[in-house]
Formats: sequence, C-alpha cells, structure tokens
Amino acid sequence: MSAATVGGDTTFPRLQYLLKLSRPRFWPYLAGPVVVGVAGAATTVPELFAPLNLLLFAFFLVPANVQLYGVNDVFDRDVDESNPKKDDKEVRYGGDVLVPATVAVVSLAGLALFAAVPCVAWPYLAAYFLLAVEYSAPPFRFKTTPILDSVSNGLYVLPGAVAYATVAGVDPPITALVGGWLWSMAMHTFSAIPDIEPDREAGIRTTATVLGEVRTYAYCGFVWLAAATVFSFHSHPIGLLLLAYPATVLGIVWSDVSVDRAYWWFPALNTVVGALLTMGLLTRIVPPGAVVP
Repeated sequence: MSAATVGGDTTFPRLQYLLKLSRPRFWPYLAGPVVVGVAGAATTVPELFAPLNLLLFAFFLVPANVQLYGVNDVFDRDVDESNPKKDDKEVRYGGDVLVPATVAVVSLAGLALFAAVPCVAWPYLAAYFLLAVEYSAPPFRFKTTPILDSVSNGLYVLPGAVAYATVAGVDPPITALVGGWLWSMAMHTFSAIPDIEPDREAGIRTTATVLGEVRTYAYCGFVWLAAATVFSFHSHPIGLLLLAYPATVLGIVWSDVSVDRAYWWFPALNTVVGALLTMGLLTRIVPPGAVVP
C-alpha cells in the first residue's frame, strides 16, 4: 500500500501514513515556539529541563501536528483532489476512519494538559485548540475567509505562550506575543501561495487567492516587516534577526526562483532563525563567557 493513501489493514503502513500526514518537515513550527518560550522565561538551567516543559515539547512536536493536519486533511478532502503537493510531499486523505479516530485521541490527550499547566497558561492553550480545529473545520473554517485565514494562523505562536506562562507564571510580553503572531500570519500566507491555483479551482477564497501571487508577496513582506518592528520594542537583536524574512521575500521576487521551490526552503530558514533566537535568549542564563574560553 502506498503511504500516500490509506486502504490497507496493516499497522506499519498506517503509522507511515499518520507520520507523513503530520508533515515532519513542519514539526518545528509548533515545537520550536515551546523551546523559545521556555528559553525566554527560565532563569536557571534546571528550569529549562523541567519535566512539564519536556511534556509540552513532546506534545507539540508530534501529537499536535497529527491533530492540526489531520483536521485539515479531513475537511480538505475535496479540495486536495487537485492539489499537486498531495502527490509526493504530503498525503491525500481517502476517507479512512483512522484519521478522525486518531485526531480524537490526540485531542483528548491535549486537553489533559489543562490539568498540568498553571491557570495563567489556560487562555493560550484554549485559544490554540480552538484555532487548530476551527481553522479547517466548520462552523468557522477560517481558512476559507480572506484575512481571517491569515490572522487565525497566529495559533503557531500560542505553544510558545503556553510554555512561557507555564515557566514564568505570568503572561508573555505583549510585544513578543504580537510580533510572533504577525510572523505566523505572514508565514501562513506565504505558504498558501503554491496553493493559489488548486484553491481557485476548488472555489476556495483565501488571502492568497484574492491578492494573487505578486500582491501576496507584498503582503507577506509588509507583515513580516511589521513583526520585526514590533519585536524590536521587546529586543533590538530579535527585531534585526526577523528582517531575514522580508529580505528573503525580496530575493524571491527579484530572482527566477519559483515559489514552489522557495516554499520548501522555509523550514530550514525557520530552524536557523529559531536556533539563533533561542541561543540569544539562553545567554541570559548562561553568559557566553562561561562556556567560551
């Protein structure tokens, strides 16, 4: 059985299918903010590796991605019939009960986190689960409403807010939260550019289908620039680091690189930026002079 469809009855191919459904290349998008949130809130080395932090990281690394993309694939079944990304990079949902059943189990596991994190983290955790489902599922199905599809994707910053609130016991800085939300909005809309034609053929209206490719580049560049500006009020180095995104958009526009190719560069770019951001935050706990001769 191909890993791209579910139709067999063996365990291994089904696990392969669920693994590919969870988009392993995008796992850092949810788990990475947890690392950043912990690094930004912790004041000692032991705090970094507290068991609850590791639990949050583990949940947002794999189970949360199975839930997020499982809901997406179930409710996008018709749309994905003509989406070329489903032919090799991702999977095409074929109607097997395995996916909704797994999403239900993972969702229940996620709700159990409310018993583990402090009350100050509850609003961020609740907002994450609401947006993770309603982005794709009725009644709101935000992904089919221009602008709301972009705004609702601020959900990617919420695992970091949960982690920060859990470690620090207070809300995360508003400039970091807003800056991260804007970054997520632009990242989502850029990711929607390769889907413009399939979405138009399916009759789905998104920010990208309404703006078209060229104006979507401009939108993403502007929002990423806004994210860098807002973050600079929290930290000038972070603001400067995030300028890498509008600069990358300019490079794509001025080159002959197709968006279908550039789209797959962003997981690497995000990993590098996230690693630099985390290391910068960790210098508050372990000064470079303490580890560099």
